[in-house]
Amino acid sequence: MADAPAVTIRTRKFIKNALLQRRQMIVDVIHPGRANVSKAELQENLAKMHSVTDNTLVFLQGMQTQFGGGKTTGFCCIYDNLDAAKKFEMKYKLVRNGLGEKAESSRKQLKEAKNRKKKVRGTGRRMAAHKAKKAAKG
Repeated sequence: MADAPAVTIRTRKFIKNALLQRRQMIVDVIHPGRANVSKAELQENLAKMHSVTDNTLVFLQGMQTQFGGGKTTGFCCIYDNLDAAKKFEMKYKLVRNGLGEKAESSRKQLKEAKNRKKKVRGTGRRMAAHKAKKAAKG
């Protein structure tokens, strides 16, 4: 996007979260004359700003464009290493960032597993849920 207008990225409420091994912040993107900025482009720019070698360690979420355009705000987490990202980040976000594989299963199998789980009550519920999940996989 060489001909696209310039984009300004500002971060605020920066926190170094040692327990989750990440840096987290709110990201304000100012993009006048442009509809929006892709998450991939933002990941790349934030990785440069915070001297991160791997772009996949930058997780963006909740990007909201202001009414009238020109400004977008969202939340960003930059993990210290790949192990921390895989340990603490949700599976669907890992798949989005290219760090995980999506488990393919048919809609019908998932519904059948859910209905088998509903039939069991009490102490055997956890075991039944495990068996239903196993049956849906293979």
